[in-house]
Amino acid sequence: MHTTEWTTDTELFALLGRELNTPLVGDILDALGRYHQFLPAPVQPMRESMVVAGRAMPVLMIDVHGPQKRPFGLLTQALDDLRPGEVYIAGGGGMRCAYWGELLTATARTRGAVGAVIDGYHRDTPKVLEQNWPVFSRGRYAQDSAVRTQVADFRCPIEINGVWIEPGDLVFGDLDGVVIVPRAVETEVVQRALEKARGERVVRKAIEDGMSATAAFQKFGIL
Repeated sequence: MHTTEWTTDTELFALLGRELNTPLVGDILDALGRYHQFLPAPVQPMRESMVVAGRAMPVLMIDVHGPQKRPFGLLTQALDDLRPGEVYIAGGGGMRCAYWGELLTATARTRGAVGAVIDGYHRDTPKVLEQNWPVFSRGRYAQDSAVRTQVADFRCPIEINGVWIEPGDLVFGDLDGVVIVPRAVETEVVQRALEKARGERVVRKAIEDGMSATAAFQKFGIL
């Protein structure tokens, strides 16, 4: 039986934040033929130190035009359905307004969610940042969503720029971006990424001790 360095999601998420980064995880996904697992490059943390690791709770956004019979659609239900260890990850629509803000952050954080990843904009920037909770987005934009977008569904598969995201997939984000690790390969990806991280430390020391990059790559196969 294959053993891992973690036995619970809490241990896994802590391990990711402590020992790994998105480039390492992305490299292993490439090695497994999973070539398109990063969200678009503009999706970045609100603060450089923010890291998110958790289970995807996907949310589907759609455009609307003008006042709606049900403002925001299923937004409040999606927020209230969040579970500890989950990441609210939203995509869809034309990104004509902010998809995230102060009260959504407070709700998700209070529910035990570990972060939000928004393929769109956020607002209420100072009030979100003061909660010290990871939010990734395409940037700041104050325009309200009530008459422009709504949540059509949640806890459903979504697609962001060709990246397919299923409920429960592993979401990992840091200063270099956000990567989605399908559950079917997450154990292999994390284990191999840990091995590469430890190998890179050996290679860096060898280079700093005078070994050339060419010789280091020939010896260790890591660059």
